[in-house]
Amino acid sequence: MRDVPSYADLPEKNGIRHAWDVWGDRSAFGCLNLLSPERVVRASRLVTTGLVFPLNLALELPEPPLFGRPRSRHEVRRGSAVFQDDLLQDWNTQVSSQWDGFRHVCFPGHGYFGGLDDSEHGVHHWAREGIAGRGVLADVARWRQATGRPLRFDAPDPIEPEDLEAALASEGVTTEPGDILLVRTGWLAWYRSLDSEARTESTTMKRLKAPGLRPSERMAQVLWDMHIAAVGADNPALELWPIGALEAQAKRDAAAVDPASAYEFHLHLRLIPMLGLPIGELFDLDRLAQDCWRDRRYTFLLTSAPLNLARGVASPPNVLALK
Repeated sequence: MRDVPSYADLPEKNGIRHAWDVWGDRSAFGCLNLLSPERVVRASRLVTTGLVFPLNLALELPEPPLFGRPRSRHEVRRGSAVFQDDLLQDWNTQVSSQWDGFRHVCFPGHGYFGGLDDSEHGVHHWAREGIAGRGVLADVARWRQATGRPLRFDAPDPIEPEDLEAALASEGVTTEPGDILLVRTGWLAWYRSLDSEARTESTTMKRLKAPGLRPSERMAQVLWDMHIAAVGADNPALELWPIGALEAQAKRDAAAVDPASAYEFHLHLRLIPMLGLPIGELFDLDRLAQDCWRDRRYTFLLTSAPLNLARGVASPPNVLALK
């Protein structure tokens, strides 16, 4: 495994740091290349109690689906002696817990990660090797609550790089190369506390607001310099939502945000097409977080089996944390 450069040592494209040349002919995997067999073996030794925590949200949640995505329809066909799931109509791979693949976002004017054509990417690459390694939980929600600055779940409340680092420090965790970092904001716990009417009212495209990572270059630098293999969270977009909310507020007019500088307020554009860092969204982290708090152990073996879908844009993560 070659040495991975620091963020400051990455080359630039029009002033934007990128990792297109880091992985050679394995650019379809990006930072997942850090999941070496040796690191998987070390992660397996973290399993001491046998407790298993599925981190997949129910496929029917959120309801209604976020970001204007379609509702799926599940039909079961009954035969003379058997049942079968016959139809999942209008099913979207990003309607619930998900990995965002490298086809999900391109960088305008630059393209897809590694300079590959979009058709050269796809979650099938990840599925055919599997994802396994040391998972690390950064329970930012609990840490912010303990410091008297609880996150607001109905607002684009930014998690600063310093918040992320301090949450990990409070847990006694030092990240290692190849870790899969999970960030708990508490948004899903809040969402599930709402009744049906409130869910519908607060999660329409026009009204959806959520806390998340601040979409800054400093945040991208911190994540890259951890040399993690992937990052996921329990909120709708990993970063705060809506994108551009802080910039628009500062300029008093959403129209004043220049689309040409979208990377300045959209973390997806830095992480996926430029740095090749897979993003997980809507991971169900509450039970895992409670157990980590109980035994003060925030590391675990994490496994994920994405859909073996050729050229797939995204996938349910099918993810387990084992302690």
